[in-house]
Amino acid sequence: MQKIKVLVVEDSAVFREMLVKGLQEDPGIEVVAEAEDPFEARDAIEQHLPDVITLDIEMPKMSGIDFLKRLMPQYPLPVVMLSGLDGKVFEAMAAGAVDFVHKPMNLSQTNVKEFIRQELIVKVKVAASVNVEKLVRREIFHPFREVKLTRKNSVIAIGASTGGPEAIREVVSGFGKDIPGVVIVQHMPAGFTRTYAERLDRLCEVEVKEAEDGDEVRPGRVLVAPGARQMRLVKKDMRYFVTVTEEPKVSGHCPSVDVLFDSVAKSAGAESIGVILTGMGGDGSKGMKEMRNRGAVTIGQDENTCVVYGMPKVAYDIGAVTYQVPLGKIADKVYEILG
Repeated sequence: MQKIKVLVVEDSAVFREMLVKGLQEDPGIEVVAEAEDPFEARDAIEQHLPDVITLDIEMPKMSGIDFLKRLMPQYPLPVVMLSGLDGKVFEAMAAGAVDFVHKPMNLSQTNVKEFIRQELIVKVKVAASVNVEKLVRREIFHPFREVKLTRKNSVIAIGASTGGPEAIREVVSGFGKDIPGVVIVQHMPAGFTRTYAERLDRLCEVEVKEAEDGDEVRPGRVLVAPGARQMRLVKKDMRYFVTVTEEPKVSGHCPSVDVLFDSVAKSAGAESIGVILTGMGGDGSKGMKEMRNRGAVTIGQDENTCVVYGMPKVAYDIGAVTYQVPLGKIADKVYEILG
């Protein structure tokens, strides 16, 4: 198999050397070049034509986000951002980055080596398989609706992974304040989900917040599962709430889409709608199958609009998906089902 050619862009010489050495230890990866700033990176791209770029957000001369905005129109390459704990990473995702990793606070050799092995290498390999053209942000337009909702006591559950932050934004932007309660799992590290929810809250008509244990699921509200926590739907006195707990990974993830969907199947059953969006792997497919078995209507994002047609494909292949729908029409499909 051909090795994945990687360009490492990082202003810290010490950390850059650790990244290069750690990535090179994987037999499927070859670091073809390294750069201290975006100007060196531009020359390296022209000379080496990498398959994937790892890019720091904070750099001298030009920020990683500004570089990304200039890069994508000319060289649409898969980019994995290295980010501190702030909201700038979501600007990078909107500008066309495939994914991001949280830079370790402790830069000891042992800690960085584990970070590269457990997180960065995985993200680089996923990025190498991505169709970058599907990452270009599109203007979102949802027509004014006059839909009489007949299923007001429903719950909408959404799961996503790679490419999900922008896909979720597109779907949730199509929801009005009349939408029944929405619960979401997006594979994301702890600390970032709160910033992500706050960003969605600013961009969308509905209320969006990072879920807390005991939060009520109610119309016009969207709850995002916090990173490193499992979220479940529960029903009490004819109302829906979420539990948020520290637990091990399920299906390789915490939060896990399977955990959420399985709880929705048990608590809401036929009163629920499941939506599975772009992402690598199969998390969410079993839970969605259980939702459909219990009478829920389920939607899978179609292959043509997925950044990574993994999770929706697995769900479709096992018969968990009622409708396959392009990303831009999923919000409309949800309203159609509700009406």
